[in-house]
Amino acid sequence: MAKKSVKSFGSAQDGSVIKKPIRAIFPGSFDPITNGHLDVIDRAMKLFDELIIAVGRSPIKNALFTPEERLEMIAELTADMPGVSVESFDGLTVEYAAKKKADVILRGLRSLTDVHYEFKLAMTNRAVAGIETVFIMASAEYGFTSSTLIREAAALGGNVSNLIPKTVYNRLQQRLKRNRP
Repeated sequence: MAKKSVKSFGSAQDGSVIKKPIRAIFPGSFDPITNGHLDVIDRAMKLFDELIIAVGRSPIKNALFTPEERLEMIAELTADMPGVSVESFDGLTVEYAAKKKADVILRGLRSLTDVHYEFKLAMTNRAVAGIETVFIMASAEYGFTSSTLIREAAALGGNVSNLIPKTVYNRLQQRLKRNRP
């Protein structure tokens, strides 16, 4: 495993450098969490000491799963990943990042469209709150995947079992059956 980066925090009296662990937050709706998200999380843990998966509570999004259900699914999938925690938050991501004393915001990139949007968001976050954003490119097999597309394809009867973890797929199928007239 690659050695994790640490930020220099100061010097001890003996001249050695004291290292501060790097804490990142990975915000999103995760409705549902995808294999692409898990790929980004796994790769991020090679860079950061702590990763908080921050499930946003958005009143304007029409969610399929409740925030509590999303937290539960993500916690189950990341239970064996040291340094990963899962929390929900309301409000602005930068305010949550400041509250959690995060060093960076982690974002996954899939396409050029993502780059354009995420670039503006990262610049705004830096200007408003002074926090940096770190991007991880999606692996090729997940570059087209989004939670929205997965929800839509599944609702129309498409097989999305290779795009989300098996436990999430099972819950998605149950939810869709329950929501059908």
